[in-house]
Amino acid sequence: MKIKIMSDSTCDLSKELIEKYDIAIVPLTIIKDGKAHSDGITITPADIFAHVAAGGDLCSTTAMNVGEYSEWFSKYANDYDGVIHINISAEFSSSYQNACLAAEDFDNVRVVDSRNLSTGQGLVVLQACKLAEQCTDLDELHRQVQAFTEKVEASFVLDQLAYMVKGGRCSSAAALGANLLSLKPCIEVKNGKMSVVKKYRGNYAKCLASYVKDRLANREDLERDTLFVTKTPVSDDCLNAVKDAVAEYGDFQNIYWTEAGCTVSCHCGPGTLGVLFVRK
Repeated sequence: MKIKIMSDSTCDLSKELIEKYDIAIVPLTIIKDGKAHSDGITITPADIFAHVAAGGDLCSTTAMNVGEYSEWFSKYANDYDGVIHINISAEFSSSYQNACLAAEDFDNVRVVDSRNLSTGQGLVVLQACKLAEQCTDLDELHRQVQAFTEKVEASFVLDQLAYMVKGGRCSSAAALGANLLSLKPCIEVKNGKMSVVKKYRGNYAKCLASYVKDRLANREDLERDTLFVTKTPVSDDCLNAVKDAVAEYGDFQNIYWTEAGCTVSCHCGPGTLGVLFVRK
């Protein structure tokens, strides 16, 4: 079967991977100063950081509506035997719900809730691409991709909570306490939701090295095929500390160093870094 894989721009895959697997990317909308921009097309994370650093309000994200998803599905439904579209977690956005409603008008479009974000979602997209190469049944492919989402382990560490405070996701008092104690929260995506699972303390480069070790060392339950290290801007010291830790504990066949897209950047800000991979 000839299958087209699509994803929201929140998957944060590199241009090279998108081109390699011929993935169609649906750009979510980023609102800056009341104006709508297309994620990764008319606005970049650097634009967001510069805007906020200059005193601007935090940017926000908006899901594609049902009609917009219908337009995207129409581009491929007639030329392919099947279309698989992969959304950011339904817990984070109405994108999945809207895509499902749009897909009702197409017999050969199936929608997957990645139950993740960023390259956690990207790992699901890549798995869909690989499975699609051998697909003989669209519904079985859909089932396999949805089941795969449970195997993805995604987490990230924040250097600062200013963006979380601006976005109303963290109180100023909590942020002040974290700053005074030099705490760096580790947030993990579990069952499609985010929660703080650990707080590192001290120099951020050392915190990141410890985080990578905690995530990768002495793990017998990991698929050692693909690892994503996905980040917003971090210092060279931090990046080198992570590279050393990944080299020591990673042992993955493919390691992709990627930049977080506009959605993660809007909510987490600079100095965010995560390692994302698949469990057996």
